[in-house]
Amino acid sequence: MLPEVRLHLAGPLTEQLEHQLGLAPHREAGDLDVERVAGIAIVAAAHSDGYAATGHLLGLLAALPAPTKAGERFWSDLWRSSGTAYLLPANIKAAVLRSLEGEGIALARQILSAVDEMTPSQRVAVGEVVGQALTESDYFPDLKTQVIGELWLRDLELTAWRVLHADRRSDDPTGRRAFLDAWTSV
Repeated sequence: MLPEVRLHLAGPLTEQLEHQLGLAPHREAGDLDVERVAGIAIVAAAHSDGYAATGHLLGLLAALPAPTKAGERFWSDLWRSSGTAYLLPANIKAAVLRSLEGEGIALARQILSAVDEMTPSQRVAVGEVVGQALTESDYFPDLKTQVIGELWLRDLELTAWRVLHADRRSDDPTGRRAFLDAWTSV
């Protein structure tokens, strides 16, 4: 599941295309040669991590039972096992909807807060609840529900971190220059 592409979020990519390739913001696509198109693809790929991570985060949530009457038991079990209400549909709905628009930071922060509050025994319990739900919806012949749930939870946590890390906004020329200076002085 990928978030929608929103042009207003393309600012950092536009800045990098201007900086790295010298492209004017309103340049016509018909004026680009193959080398410029390849350069655009490279710069866009370098900026896609946050978009891809947000899409993966949404995909992980989509694997869970839908927050409908049918999934009510799952969500109440998740709440009891995790000890936090941060992950309840009513509490993450707005962040999920913003993530579908390409802005995954709020959802990532909320997920990391929820995971941070969990004790080791709560993580195990969450793994069991999620693993049970996933084994009921998918076919995992050789994996225990606890293993599946723990892998899902680790993936959720790591992906939320990737969303935050990709949004660090340190790709500015000054930050890049400081990074280069630090490494050349070693």
